[in-house]
Amino acid sequence: MHKSRNGEKMQDSFQPQSEFRLGQRVHFVGDPRRTGTVAFIGTLEGYSGTWVGVDWDDNNGKHDGSINGVRYFQAKSERSGSFVRVQNLSIGISLLQALDLRYRGDSTKEEEDEMYVLSASDKRVSVQFVGKDLIKDKLSRFEELTSVSLSYMGVSSLGDPGQIGSVLPNLKQLDLTGNLLSDWKDISTLCDQLQALVAIILSNNLLSCEISGPLQLKHIRILVLNNTGITWMQVEILKHSLPAIEELHLMGNNISEVKPESSSMVEGFNLLRLLNLENNCIAEWNEILKLGQLRSLEQIQLNNNKLSHIFYPNLDELHELFGDVELQGDCFPFQNLRCLFLGGNNIDDLASIDVLNSFPNLIDIRLSENPIADPMRGGIPRYVLIARLSKIQIINGSEVTPRERRDSEIRYVRMVMSNLDGNREETFRLHPRFEELKRFYGIEDNRASVGPAGPQKLSSGLISITLKCVGASIGEKPPVTKKLPPATSVGKLKMLCESFFKLKSIKLKLYLQEEDSPMPILLEDDMTSLMDLGVGNESNILVDEES
Repeated sequence: MHKSRNGEKMQDSFQPQSEFRLGQRVHFVGDPRRTGTVAFIGTLEGYSGTWVGVDWDDNNGKHDGSINGVRYFQAKSERSGSFVRVQNLSIGISLLQALDLRYRGDSTKEEEDEMYVLSASDKRVSVQFVGKDLIKDKLSRFEELTSVSLSYMGVSSLGDPGQIGSVLPNLKQLDLTGNLLSDWKDISTLCDQLQALVAIILSNNLLSCEISGPLQLKHIRILVLNNTGITWMQVEILKHSLPAIEELHLMGNNISEVKPESSSMVEGFNLLRLLNLENNCIAEWNEILKLGQLRSLEQIQLNNNKLSHIFYPNLDELHELFGDVELQGDCFPFQNLRCLFLGGNNIDDLASIDVLNSFPNLIDIRLSENPIADPMRGGIPRYVLIARLSKIQIINGSEVTPRERRDSEIRYVRMVMSNLDGNREETFRLHPRFEELKRFYGIEDNRASVGPAGPQKLSSGLISITLKCVGASIGEKPPVTKKLPPATSVGKLKMLCESFFKLKSIKLKLYLQEEDSPMPILLEDDMTSLMDLGVGNESNILVDEES
């Protein structure tokens, strides 16, 4: 059982049984962050008095709704349910009460720390005030407020909705993260009253599955529904009430399918620029293709889903996949997509990388934490990503400078040439940009590059490498720059390092430190040549010791 805490101070904590109902959202008294849903009200065998069975959002309960062999309710997990005395639960307060508590009352240090807005990516952004002495005066005049954060205040109702518009006439941004709101009618009434409101954050409110009738959301441009339990079918209903929506955030809702309302592809959302579907369960790229005809869409965030392969269909494939849809304009999907975030998925094939060149306006891609982009898991390093992606300007949040692109593409060509086995067709299939880059940089089969001194043959050209000691027991030693044949193996370079730095009885590890790459790449195979690894001129090699 979940017992009340002896001696704990309760402020307005007693709630008569009549105030609770099944399905109601509640929080534990004194802890508005501990929220749950009422699943049972009544007596328990062997215990006196009335108990409320709660299914807690954070799964931090005692059981699954049964005790001593008797089931009273079915919790969503084995440890998310508990029974609580009525006086230990709160049904929450109204929005206007929360506003008064947070902005007019004497705030504690802890409450001031809570004055932040959750960004669309669930990161805290502190509310900035101008001068401590001016805060109370300014905030007590609610009509001047343009941004309000009432996160985790236990808000469960609006109070008198007719007062909200007159109290907050200029409010543009409202953060209601982590409250007890559940009814879409309340959200509709709230947005209708706040005529200046353009952005509302409802994350971590367990919203009702029922959305009936048109909602008054016509002014909303940014809607954040992270961790609200919303489904795509509900999104399709909401879109008719969101003619001005530009950003829609749907993180952490266990969405696995995109189900259009009446067609094979999603329609409407004429102004939608950003769609955030991070931390969901989407495994098939076909689901994402259903968004391809949203003409204003510039950014899709798909980090931390379950995607393993992506592709860009031609017209025949589009008709095969979505035969009943009337394709718009020039028909090709994602015409205006500029940013595609795919980090933390299961992508492990080069075809999914190369196909990114087919997106007409894609310039910003995130691929970190995918097997294909992790050299430690057999993936390709950053320079290969750059070389294979001809139009991308930002990779994993880091800008690709003109110099980095040139160096990466030349290095990539040299790496491919070092592995040519005579089967040119297979080479061109595995490396679609190889021939194009080879011609562009004037690299012939018997030379690595054309520099100021003329052509350098692969067999005889030397590359300049700077070696830097980083091992703790090696001690401080100045970097050494040497010119070496590209065919030098990793094992041979280790022996040379022992000589260059006068090292004895130390087993070495070598890492390639790439420009703009956050982590150096371990050079594991002693038999592999520097050329095979794509180590180019003016590369930096870190010399470390085996741990």
